[in-house]
Amino acid sequence: MLYKRSSALFKEANQVIPGGVNSPVRAFKAVGGTPIFAKSAKGAFIYDEDGNRFIDYINSWGPMLLGHAYKPVVDAVVEKAKLGTSFGMPTEIETKIAELAVSMVPNIDQIRFVNSGTEACMSAVRLARGYTKKEKIIKFAGCYHGHSDAFLIQAGSGAVTFGSPNSPGVTQGTAKDTLLARYNDIEHVNSILEANKGEVACIILEPVAGNMGCIPPKQTFLQDLREACNQHGVLLVFDEVMTGFRLAKGGCQELYNVDADVVCFGKVIGGGLPVGAFAARAEIMNHLAPNGSVYQAGTLSGNPLAMAAGLAMLTAINDDDQLFKRLEEKTAYLHKGIKNVLDKHSITHTINRVGSMISVHFAEDEVVDFQSAAKGNNETFKAFFHGMLDEGIYIAPSAFETWFITDALTYEDLDKTIAAVDTVANQLT
Repeated sequence: MLYKRSSALFKEANQVIPGGVNSPVRAFKAVGGTPIFAKSAKGAFIYDEDGNRFIDYINSWGPMLLGHAYKPVVDAVVEKAKLGTSFGMPTEIETKIAELAVSMVPNIDQIRFVNSGTEACMSAVRLARGYTKKEKIIKFAGCYHGHSDAFLIQAGSGAVTFGSPNSPGVTQGTAKDTLLARYNDIEHVNSILEANKGEVACIILEPVAGNMGCIPPKQTFLQDLREACNQHGVLLVFDEVMTGFRLAKGGCQELYNVDADVVCFGKVIGGGLPVGAFAARAEIMNHLAPNGSVYQAGTLSGNPLAMAAGLAMLTAINDDDQLFKRLEEKTAYLHKGIKNVLDKHSITHTINRVGSMISVHFAEDEVVDFQSAAKGNNETFKAFFHGMLDEGIYIAPSAFETWFITDALTYEDLDKTIAAVDTVANQLT
């Protein structure tokens, strides 16, 4: 495929936008080459500025559960825009989507809308600290919760070692309150809690990781975390920015039958517009201003266009009892097809899948955490990525990102994807 227009646009963008992009992964630094500039999208397909068409497995990093330009969402946004795009005042639609979200998700009474997943997770941690009157948090290496300072921390050497910033601009003072644990390792979590008794406000994690590739929790990991939090008086925060309303109507709490204390949402809840949210029991949420003393605010929070998109999306999900079954079946079909092809070509790999999230790791061993994900062959992934792109398949330009399946994909699209894997695998051997 030719990317002449995208290349020219990227050159122009670099003059006025740092790195030519407004979010780093888009720059293709991890895979090399020039990023594709999108022009439009519909259903399962995305079209670039050069007129190329791709089967899309990024889906705006997750929200396009029902496909691009999903008509009920587009219609809702257009009609709402005619009435005004922002008021900075309460609107009825905020209550409507809040009522629907609370009815769909277990163990939450109230929800507050914000503008991004980053903002949701940042606010959830502040709320947890205000509620518990404790300052430290535990996060997991490889779990991404946005670019708030408290989350941009890399692991130290041992359970009691403070984290250290992995981005300039994050202070050591901030870093000392973030403790790093290994995903899927409850013993490591318990050792950190024991070493910091009475000091940890919350444990935050992606209950199904999506930012080191798709990595599911081990069989009892989430249940064990819930028990550890109960024992130590720590809040359990599920970052369901990716998984919320995607893996089940009630997200991972429903899927794994584990109650979180605070849940963060994004992606699907906005129907493709910039929306985030965090939710909890009323007992916890009542600590937020204006009822309580934990301050959180936003001029564009509850923006009517975003609320209209989210309400249309959640309504469609809630009304379709077969949606998650279809998504599971399509993803399983893709999993089986890719595995068969890579096995046929004797290409070392392991595939992780939960619901409509799937990732191909070019690694020999099972991938259960960031350390094992990092053992994957990145050179193979780079060649695989560009090979798939040439075949008209757009996957995430990073070995550490999950693929997102949309209900707009047909089995013909899946077969084309599997055939593309076959072609590319033949080139890799």
